[in-house]
Amino acid sequence: MNQTALLALSAFAFVSSITPGPNNMMLMASGANFGLRRTVPHALGVGLGFMLMIVLVGVGLMGLFDLFPALGTILKVVSVVYLLWLAWKIANAAAPDTGSGARGKPMSFVQAMLFQWVNPKAWTMALSAIALYAPDRNLAAVTLVALVFGVINLPSCSTWAVMGTALRGWLSSPARLRAFNWTMAALLVGSLALLL
Repeated sequence: MNQTALLALSAFAFVSSITPGPNNMMLMASGANFGLRRTVPHALGVGLGFMLMIVLVGVGLMGLFDLFPALGTILKVVSVVYLLWLAWKIANAAAPDTGSGARGKPMSFVQAMLFQWVNPKAWTMALSAIALYAPDRNLAAVTLVALVFGVINLPSCSTWAVMGTALRGWLSSPARLRAFNWTMAALLVGSLALLL
């Protein structure tokens, strides 16, 4: 990949990673509800899970969508249902118990990695990145795309968790926290509508 293509890929990775979407809305909500330290596994799961997704999509799964277009429709339906359930969970999240953490838990590393597979924005980003920057789908090109996203995606997504954490003091009021959670849930559903 030449320098111009690498710069274009980096710009694509940055814009698609920093803009609002399901991952970013959930990271912001997690930062606000649980703080940055407890949100780190979630952010790492997003970054590493998405890198893995790019590699697996690039070296084989994209071919399945070419062969069986109905898989795309099935994926969209499953993704919509799951994201609506997550939006409901965010909207109705109770304030975390600062002692034992029993009232609420942030998404774990593994849950965040697995979430990439039902995240329509992640699918759109992965399929577009492979189609544009590794169209021959060879392992070296696909790996380079994944590495560029890894370097750019994790700090971009983590910015949303930091913003959520910065709101924690303001969200100490149960009414403001409830309004914030409902807003994050609405934005999550809104990001889904824009992607579909």
